[in-house]
Amino acid sequence: MNDDIHGVVAGRTILITGSTDGLGRHLALRLGRAGARILIHGRDPARACDVRDAIVAAGGPTPSILLADLASLAEVDRLADQVHRHTDRLEVLVNNAGVGFGRTGAARQVGADGLELRFAVNYLAGYRLTRLLLPLLTRSAPARIVNVASAGQQEIDFTDLMLDRSYDGVTAYRRSKLAQLMFTLDLADELRPEAVTVNALHPATFMDTTMVRHAGSAPTSTVAEGGDAVVRLITDPALERVTGRYYNGQIPARAHPQAYDPAARRHLREITETQITALARR
Repeated sequence: MNDDIHGVVAGRTILITGSTDGLGRHLALRLGRAGARILIHGRDPARACDVRDAIVAAGGPTPSILLADLASLAEVDRLADQVHRHTDRLEVLVNNAGVGFGRTGAARQVGADGLELRFAVNYLAGYRLTRLLLPLLTRSAPARIVNVASAGQQEIDFTDLMLDRSYDGVTAYRRSKLAQLMFTLDLADELRPEAVTVNALHPATFMDTTMVRHAGSAPTSTVAEGGDAVVRLITDPALERVTGRYYNGQIPARAHPQAYDPAARRHLREITETQITALARR
């Protein structure tokens, strides 16, 4: 991809979750060097400072650092509060942070709220954060939301949403990513595309990232390949009012059939709102 994107992103404020490693770090550096004001999100302050310093050294605007553990909904809420304190504009939100397959045979993990970890981080955190930032994104229109999903999708069993009965990391990951896609389509139907668009993509297969190596997989794509696909959704003027789409790399694709089932999407939405409300009351 021609990376002459300075004129498109310069001066824009962009939040990238999980921007201290892998694809998120690549995007933060690339967009920050092109003149975007990056809101760096991560859990490790040293790694966040390293990304900030690299952007500044390359001549980019000084980023803000926002620390939060997305396995906790209270931390997600705190992250949204930090965003509102640091900026009065947000043109782009990239929901990139995620938990991968994990090692084969690894035990079931839960987040701070007792929810299955991959559902909590890969889906619920992005759902909650996006909802909390929608007023800011709308005020900054035109704005774009990009959800970093996966081609690995598996039908959701609503009778065992948290995989209490039968768990493996691959199933948990694939269901969480399908849930993320279902939210993408729901939100696109809700928003006016001239104000805020929302699209999702599988950036590239088995990129050379910590997540992929941790799962024991051999990388088959570069982070730059995935970065090209995400940057296109952020910057391409041809996509100005394109919304509710799923891409495999840079190619329009079809998600799992359940993503297009209105009843399934409604069921997930209702469960999600009930779950969030219950946790907020604790």
